[in-house]
Amino acid sequence: MASWSEAAHALPPPQPRQRRPRPAPKRRARARRHGVAGGVVWIALTAVLLTGVVALNVAVLRLNVRMDKLNAERAKLRADRQALATQLSLAAASPRIQSLAHSNGLVPADPMQTTYVQLGRRAR
Repeated sequence: MASWSEAAHALPPPQPRQRRPRPAPKRRARARRHGVAGGVVWIALTAVLLTGVVALNVAVLRLNVRMDKLNAERAKLRADRQALATQLSLAAASPRIQSLAHSNGLVPADPMQTTYVQLGRRAR
């Protein structure tokens, strides 16, 4: 039987561990340039977006002002139309027409002197 000490001589001596080579550190200058360029692009993109939002709000404001003017004009036209309808109803009122006719010498017909003519069916 073999002893432990005889087996120890048969094994090759342990090799020292080799360290793995570290990867080269990344250059930060490139990262900064890319970061600055990316930041400028984002700032420009945000500025364009905000400009579009402001332009849209100005257009909506102009439309609202125009709509308010048109609503005011519509209300005025409705009031004018109502005034004209009132004038028309007053002009067409029967007491006024009767007074104008009486001033021109016209008088209502006496119902006792009125005769009605009955027409047959053929005459129609």
